[in-house]
Amino acid sequence: MTQLDLTEVSDLARSVLDEVETAVIGKRDSLTLVLSGILAGGHVLLEDFPGLGKTLAARSFAQTLGLDFARAQFTPDLLPADLTGSFIFDRRVNDFSFRKGPLFTGLLLADEINRTPPKTQAALLEAMQERQVTVEGETFRLEAPFHVLATANPVEYEGTYPLPEAQLDRFMIQVSFGYPTSDEEWDVLSRRLDRQREEQSLRAIIDADTLLKMQAAVERVTVDESVGRYCVGLATATRTHTHVLMGSSPRGSLALMLMARSWAVIEGRDFVTPEDVKAVAVAVLAHRIAIKPELWMSNASGVSVVAGVLGSVATPSALESAPPTST
Repeated sequence: MTQLDLTEVSDLARSVLDEVETAVIGKRDSLTLVLSGILAGGHVLLEDFPGLGKTLAARSFAQTLGLDFARAQFTPDLLPADLTGSFIFDRRVNDFSFRKGPLFTGLLLADEINRTPPKTQAALLEAMQERQVTVEGETFRLEAPFHVLATANPVEYEGTYPLPEAQLDRFMIQVSFGYPTSDEEWDVLSRRLDRQREEQSLRAIIDADTLLKMQAAVERVTVDESVGRYCVGLATATRTHTHVLMGSSPRGSLALMLMARSWAVIEGRDFVTPEDVKAVAVAVLAHRIAIKPELWMSNASGVSVVAGVLGSVATPSALESAPPTST
């Protein structure tokens, strides 16, 4: 497999974002976070109010990345077999054969993931973490690339099953788009008028093989020890914060470093700076933090904890984090 240099990866990543932004308007930073998560090999949780482009963003990334796409609508009666697939009796061969479920795809949109019971969420958890599914004692590998973009609604709680901390920890990042500005919202309307149809079709900028090459290239990004220890320091500080019942696990500091690498590549650099870490810190760490129950009615949140940690943990100097220069 021929390698891509990091300049090519940066150019391709920006082209992908430009194409996705023709559908999801005015959310460049959030889209960059989502793409960074994919380049880092992770899964993304999109939590926001209805109608703000979560499903559209997932479908748009699938189209521009050239990935096979499947959508699973999570409901209270969804069974694990509805995701993994199941064995069915084939009368032609007088034997059971395995029929694959929607997990066997390149990019899975897990829509309203918090509306399905824990047993079904556990089936998804195995696929996310192990890149495999187990059905009736038999294991089936999922082909790379495999990524989950899950959506959740933060305001509807009736009939929902909150994601357990173990599963939240498997999402590399959590992203919210937020409401658009008035100009951005009018842009959405005017483009719909010009398009004269509801659906949007985006160009495939890359394909699955190219995405794997881009992910391999990100592995070559330089991370100085000072920056790596800064990631550790931020994750560690969340565990001792006065508002926190449970802070980030070591998986959080690892995700912070991996995300910072992808962000740096998209920004056109082959090394990670502390500013890259800061840019992705909230998306990586906030959903891994559990606030003390007595503070649930206050303004304390994972986001506020990460903001406080960013202000208290010493940032490495430019000289410490800069890559060595050749002489």
